[in-house]
Amino acid sequence: MTLVLGVDPGSRVTGYGLVEKKGSVFSYVAAGHISPPASLPFYKRLHVIYCEIVKLIQQYHPSELSIEDMFYGKNVQSALKLGHARGSILIAALEHKLDVYEYTPLNIKKAVVGYGNADKSQVHSMVRIILGLHGSVAGLSMDASDALAAAICHHNSNPLMSAIAKNSL
Repeated sequence: MTLVLGVDPGSRVTGYGLVEKKGSVFSYVAAGHISPPASLPFYKRLHVIYCEIVKLIQQYHPSELSIEDMFYGKNVQSALKLGHARGSILIAALEHKLDVYEYTPLNIKKAVVGYGNADKSQVHSMVRIILGLHGSVAGLSMDASDALAAAICHHNSNPLMSAIAKNSL
């Protein structure tokens, strides 16, 4: 049984989700989002993201982190800020000796929905179905469900990733 911290990075909102898998059964552990105050200077927002990820790692003790990889955006400034947010998350993971796995949005959508061009609402619905979420937990933010999707994607890809890593040594 492996606990994976999935992260959907963002400089304004960073989603997170923790998922365990035992056999073929997924278990929801926690999810939410980190939203540093917009009034903070950018570098302080990055520090808030870093600190909150560290708190999650210390509270839940995941062994692996699954993070959405960079994609090409039309706005260079937004892409740069996203890269900085990813960097603060990756440093937190590495300092706590988590194995880090990166997946493109296309791969995450395929793993969860079966279709790489799925929209956020389809991903959100499938995450709820896969994890059996209802009641108050079913009201997840889109950022949190995207992070849970990253964790689910990793659980589904992990045996393949391990085989590739072993064969590339």
